[in-house]
Amino acid sequence: MSTQVFSPEEIVYQTLNSSVKKVKKPFLISVLLGLLAGSFIGLGALFYTIVKSDETYSFATKQLLGGFVFSLGLILVVIAGAELFTGNNLIAIAWAEKKVSTKQMMRNWGIIFFSNMLGAVSLAVMVYFSGHLNMNKGAIAETYLKMADAKCALPFMTAFFRGILCNILVCLGVWMAMGGKTITDKILAIIFPITLFVAAGFEHSIANLFIIPLGLFIKTFGDVQISTPFLNISGMVNNLIPVILGNIIGGSVLVGLMYHFIFLRNKNITS
Repeated sequence: MSTQVFSPEEIVYQTLNSSVKKVKKPFLISVLLGLLAGSFIGLGALFYTIVKSDETYSFATKQLLGGFVFSLGLILVVIAGAELFTGNNLIAIAWAEKKVSTKQMMRNWGIIFFSNMLGAVSLAVMVYFSGHLNMNKGAIAETYLKMADAKCALPFMTAFFRGILCNILVCLGVWMAMGGKTITDKILAIIFPITLFVAAGFEHSIANLFIIPLGLFIKTFGDVQISTPFLNISGMVNNLIPVILGNIIGGSVLVGLMYHFIFLRNKNITS
């Protein structure tokens, strides 16, 4: 573990430079990195569901332990290397600094979002056919169904604000990880904000693109007899629209543009 880390102001410039590099990556490389990130976040959600399916744990234990293991998803994104839509909302810093155009930022967000979606859904298909859902006497499959149905049932504004709160924490995890100089530093920086967002029940659009499609596969092709009245394509869209909007505001405005104003805009004004 390093005893020295980058200062918050240094992190701003790291994020600025990283954002410019992200938007300039070749299309195919961006797609492949997006596919990886979608599957990585799906693996974190899978890890969380194993904990969530164990009824011997208390509520708090399930939420905290589940959030802790979900952190694997962002750890893989940051350490192994991948491009995550919610983390890339920080490109707003480079946009505000006029280092990246609106077109470049939106193009990156679009490519990475749809690549993340493909990665997450592809993992869901593989998990469905892997036999994993039969673990814990079928409780894993039941848990996915319950989680997916609950997400689809969320009112628009509830999902929206949960999306905002989620990506504040995700982007803070990414932000702090950039301040670390070793793998250990970065992992420790990620764990606590990610554990909190999951434990608090906030909404992450890419994680939902693993959980809800997998729930739909189970409902359509499986034989688990649980009532899931909200779990359908319409319910998935009704969840994703407010969550995506909330994620963008939480990450780009309340983290990215906030730090831009603190460290870059004021510096430009006073210089």
